Amino acid sequence: MLAPFQILKKDTNCKARTGILYTKHGLIKTPVFMPVATQASVKALTSADLREVQAQCLLSNTYHLYLRPGTKILQQLGGLHTFMKWDGSILTDSGGFQVYSLSQFRKISEEGVLFRSHHDGSKHLFTPENVIEFENEIGSDIWTMLDVCIHAKNPAKREAREALEQTKRWAQRAAEQYQKTVPQQHITQNLDGSFTVGNSLLFGIIQGSIFPDLRKDAALTMAQLPTHGYCIGGLSLGETQEQMNEAVLAVTDNLPEEKPRYFMGLGTPVEILNCVERGVDMFDCVWPTRVARNGMVMTDEGRLNIKNACFRLDERPLDAGCDCFACRNYSRAYLSHLFRSGELTSHRLLSMHNIRFLTRTMERIRAAIENGTFASFKADFIKKYDN
Repeated sequence: MLAPFQILKKDTNCKARTGILYTKHGLIKTPVFMPVATQASVKALTSADLREVQAQCLLSNTYHLYLRPGTKILQQLGGLHTFMKWDGSILTDSGGFQVYSLSQFRKISEEGVLFRSHHDGSKHLFTPENVIEFENEIGSDIWTMLDVCIHAKNPAKREAREALEQTKRWAQRAAEQYQKTVPQQHITQNLDGSFTVGNSLLFGIIQGSIFPDLRKDAALTMAQLPTHGYCIGGLSLGETQEQMNEAVLAVTDNLPEEKPRYFMGLGTPVEILNCVERGVDMFDCVWPTRVARNGMVMTDEGRLNIKNACFRLDERPLDAGCDCFACRNYSRAYLSHLFRSGELTSHRLLSMHNIRFLTRTMERIRAAIENGTFASFKADFIKKYDN
């Protein structure tokens, strides 16, 4: 299947690369960080705020949108982009992880997964086929397949293998449903190498927990299916950094280079750098907004906690090198006051800053790869940050 993805530059010393992924709502420069709009909203931020921080693509969740407001309602209201007033790209997670982590009850069968809503306990069934239908009703730009997720901290290999085999069988069914749902001739390559995309793209999810042999098996299987890109799922769930890095490399070593790779649920700067080095192109995480609501701020000089007393008289911006709305307009002293006073405006401003820090970091990563200085950029960054 033709993937609307251009690789622009490859690092000569590792797997890091820059590229452009084309969607029906425009292009995405990679490597990219995608803010998480789980329920059609990034917490504390508006769509205008997200444009301000120069987000290219958002991550929303099929499980949550299916339960509330309902995918049929979204379809009747013109789709998720119209609903939330967002004109950039949107990727939807299939909801497999949320079924695993939030459901009070779930039962996996060959048909799909039966679960209870975490809102009211009502029963629902997700299948590989109807998840594709739900994502079509949502109207997102990139769809992902239903998968079976297990915890990555001290997993049983037998359980991981069973989850992987079920995910592989479901992936085949999801790919077949996609081909029934989406017109086949909706991607064209232009003379300049760019692409015109007329409909939604399909990404397959690669499982296998922390086991490199299972990850390799999953990658080789997924590489044979008609998809536009790949998701690395089931990691950043309690495993060590070494286990994560090994599992990621087992995946990227066995995937075709011409399609994008997306690490699901990863957003801390050092982990992103480690995965970019291993050939990953796309990332999402709630981490930057979650820590913002606890007063943690990311800066070019490392992390700071706005609650600390030393900031009460500090007239400097959060980060002298940042161009976000908060840094252009407010002092550390004011933001410290807002947070200490319990003002919700602090959540908005600190969240805007943290997301802009990550989108700026991705800009600098792309520039470093283009300039052949990725290794030194990564080393300098890690001196200021840890996981």
